[in-house]
Amino acid sequence: MTALTTASEDVARLTRWADDFPEPGVRFADLTPVFADAKAFRDVIDALVEVGDGADLVAGIDARGFLLGAGAALALDAGVLAVRKAGKLPPPVLTREYQLEYGTASLEIPADGIELAGRRVLVIDDVLATGGTLAAAADLLTTAGAEVVGIAVVLEIESLGGRSRLAGHPVTSLLRV
Repeated sequence: MTALTTASEDVARLTRWADDFPEPGVRFADLTPVFADAKAFRDVIDALVEVGDGADLVAGIDARGFLLGAGAALALDAGVLAVRKAGKLPPPVLTREYQLEYGTASLEIPADGIELAGRRVLVIDDVLATGGTLAAAADLLTTAGAEVVGIAVVLEIESLGGRSRLAGHPVTSLLRV
């Protein structure tokens, strides 16, 4: 059995679904039980590492992507970059605003202090929904001169069509629902 298959089974078994959260009409995928299970968490990290071959930096998106990104970066012997929500980093920063399925938000990365030009980056997040968050992160990194070598998520909600916003980037989902 491959790491992707094992991780997919773990995610399907352990994900907790919350209807009408954070607002009516939204179905929230809570991956906390997946991350709290040591074997499932290891399986998820192993599967993410398989798609990150050749990356020298892993960008984890605020906040659950931090957990995944750090684990994958250690296993890949790569650096890790926290892609933060707006207002969490001192200036100067690069910022991208994007649409969520239930509002708008912004992501930021440092504009200096980290040389991103020429870096090969794997972008990791927990869920691919509408694709706005991941598209904003990929755009930020590309603007900074990095090459996004892949985007990896634990869970993809296919009905929201987020993959279409990530054209031009290889996308791997451990589980598609």
